[in-house]
Amino acid sequence: MERHIHFVQRRFWFYAISGTLLSLSIMFLLLWGLKPGIDFQGGTYWEFTFSKQIEKASVEQVLQKAVGGEIIIQQSGDNLFTARMKEVPEQGHQALVAAMKNMDASFAELQWQTVGPTVGDTLRKKSIEAIAFVILGISLYVAFAFRHASRPISSWKYGFITVLTLFHDVLIPLGFFAAIGRFLRVEIDTNFIVAMLVIMGFSVHDTIVVFDRIREKLRVLRAATPFPELVNQSLNETLTRSINTSLTVLLALAAIYIWGGRTLSWFILTLIVGIFTGTYSSIFIASMLLVEVWRLQERKRKR
Repeated sequence: MERHIHFVQRRFWFYAISGTLLSLSIMFLLLWGLKPGIDFQGGTYWEFTFSKQIEKASVEQVLQKAVGGEIIIQQSGDNLFTARMKEVPEQGHQALVAAMKNMDASFAELQWQTVGPTVGDTLRKKSIEAIAFVILGISLYVAFAFRHASRPISSWKYGFITVLTLFHDVLIPLGFFAAIGRFLRVEIDTNFIVAMLVIMGFSVHDTIVVFDRIREKLRVLRAATPFPELVNQSLNETLTRSINTSLTVLLALAAIYIWGGRTLSWFILTLIVGIFTGTYSSIFIASMLLVEVWRLQERKRKR
């Protein structure tokens, strides 16, 4: 006889784990917030290297003399530097390159990016609009897709629960990046927004797989099986598929993060955190919330 895992009976353990992670994420966001990159704030980002060891203080002295103002310099290893400063025009860019080459002829520029404050403000607004549009579109789609699954739970409640799990899956990576932004000075950019949208899509995909199995069982079993048991059966039947799909993606992302370039490393890490969180919420949170809604309806009906 096939053994089923009793997920529904253990749902309060899942709530405790999610509650702890969400509480920490909200606390980190309130305490430290997110560090906006130049995509959103405007300014100049410069990445460069030397073939021999150069002191950070020497680089900072050259930049302060050429640009002035607040300059944030980070050093990776002995000879790789990144600098964040106020917006520098192309003429100033060439002057900086010349100053660095005068300091050491082995200087090599890797990346130069300048964004004006107006462009940064526009990107920030567009990013917020994109996330809001995706959340609205997903909730409407789920409500429409489950329009025939009106009993024992209305179709719009499937959509509402999906949106709740989306907030769960987005808040945890946000809190994670607030923490590493505080201690590692990691900034968020448009790649981070793209990662958030990918995470939301992946999370909804996983949630729909489970919800769809619940819908199929509702059609076949109808009132023959109590709703919590029906949900538990659906989770057991889709568990292997959900884990295998997510594990395949996570292994590929881990390989890119370890052996890929630095340019997309934070983008990949965002995806890893978000997809892991999304898989967890699809299995252990979204379906459990359906059971909670059903129990609430049953209590009201019996009054």
